[in-house]
Amino acid sequence: MRGSRPKKRVAALGSAGALVTATLIAGAVAAPTANASAGSGHGQDREARGAAIAAARAAKAGIDWQDCPADWNLAKPIQCGYVTVPLDYAKPYGKQIKLAVDRIGNTGTKAERQGALVYNPGGPGGSGLRFPTRVTNKNAVWANAAKAYDFVGFDPRGVGKSTPISCVDPQEFVKAPKADPVPDSEADKLAQRKLAREYAEGCQERSGAMLPHMTTPNTARDLDVIRAALGEKKLNFLGVSYGTYLGAVYGTLFPGHVRRMVVDSVVNPSRDKIWYQANLDQDVAFEGRWKDWQDWVAANDATYHLGTTRAAVQAKWLELRATAKKNPLGGVVGPAELISFFQSAPYYDSAWASTASVFSKYVAGDTQALVDAAAPDLSDTAGNASSENGNAVYTAVECADAKWPTSWRKWDRDNTRLHKDHPFMTWANAWMNLPCATWPAKQQTPVDVKTGKGLPGVLIVQSERDAATPYEGAVELHKRFKGSRLITEKDAGSHGVTGLVNPCINPRVDSYLLTGKLDGADVTCAPHATPKP
Repeated sequence: MRGSRPKKRVAALGSAGALVTATLIAGAVAAPTANASAGSGHGQDREARGAAIAAARAAKAGIDWQDCPADWNLAKPIQCGYVTVPLDYAKPYGKQIKLAVDRIGNTGTKAERQGALVYNPGGPGGSGLRFPTRVTNKNAVWANAAKAYDFVGFDPRGVGKSTPISCVDPQEFVKAPKADPVPDSEADKLAQRKLAREYAEGCQERSGAMLPHMTTPNTARDLDVIRAALGEKKLNFLGVSYGTYLGAVYGTLFPGHVRRMVVDSVVNPSRDKIWYQANLDQDVAFEGRWKDWQDWVAANDATYHLGTTRAAVQAKWLELRATAKKNPLGGVVGPAELISFFQSAPYYDSAWASTASVFSKYVAGDTQALVDAAAPDLSDTAGNASSENGNAVYTAVECADAKWPTSWRKWDRDNTRLHKDHPFMTWANAWMNLPCATWPAKQQTPVDVKTGKGLPGVLIVQSERDAATPYEGAVELHKRFKGSRLITEKDAGSHGVTGLVNPCINPRVDSYLLTGKLDGADVTCAPHATPKP
């Protein structure tokens, strides 16, 4: 399951699918050479050399900044451009692909400027191109950082405007209702396995040439080429969700190229977790955060009338689920679509009230509000293409980054066991990831994330009850990146902490970005304000 900002949700493979979004002119002429020893497996040296060649080329070429194309919906003064990178870093003079980048200049004086801050919002498969709109929309949380930094966003390889990949026709991808992710029989499991295998085959048919190169290490190399193209000697980076893993891999491959790095809501970088185990861990964390939301709904029964206890709210959920399974609401919203809609509540506190409100209306007799919220919009062809592309990239990167179990017995055993106590997301997540069991392209060994020479102190920010990236991930990265500092938001669980208003956290992020200073010890902060009903 992904972690990035949700748009209107659509579901793939009869499962809940991923939340689909929903991550420098200081005078570098020749890019510094990459640290060739940090990766894993053979070919790393060739790829490190290839990355250095590509970065030197990009430093020379720069970026031809222009007003953004009208259909990108990025108004002036945001500017857009492209950076060219090798598809395969082992062959730097071979096939090249284009990556879309955008920027807005720092809002402070020339003297205040500290270079570019490059952002990745997560996924894998999320677009970072909206990042400069934090300045045009006058986002108060980021106002201090914006004085010092150009805000730079990009679409990672395969995403959006950056040589996009696809696995299935987008209109087919969004069609509903999908099958209930929770299987009733062996026949249900067989049908889902067939869908997963067909999805993997579709990726090969539609995007086969890209698949072996859709890895996090390659995206990290792309990030270094973008750094060089921006004219920056070192990278300032803000990564959220999957963007934290991208940052962790970048920091491992290019430790001497990091100036400042903030990672928020951390993917566990342990090789043992990437990616099969990480998804199982998510299922447990989602169940916990789902219960937190139900407790909040019960506490606000005067507003929502869904029950005064968690058990009562859960009973209403199970009743809704059973009704939609028997007769999909509006003919299109079954259990899979319900999970896709309701999962935004355990992801984001900002979705607590809106999700509860739609649920409340349904229980009061207004089915249409739920249909409107949870059903796909077949007329939104651009949005559907974006959703399909996001899911394709998510799948391609997770499948290519690591070797996945190929034994169905293992998948079946692990997910059956987990589902017993964690039924909200387990099977939906399993089907979403199952294409990796029959993936047609090469699967790598994950990078051994660790501290290399020159890596500065990294700032890690994490909420204690995050569902998409469980807390242990932040602890693990903190151990691996020596000199890092961990800010824990206690008794909170929203995914993506740095964008929220928290007077204990926001000034610390600003201080680090503006001065490079970290607290002398790890910090525990009280939670941001609880959502109002």
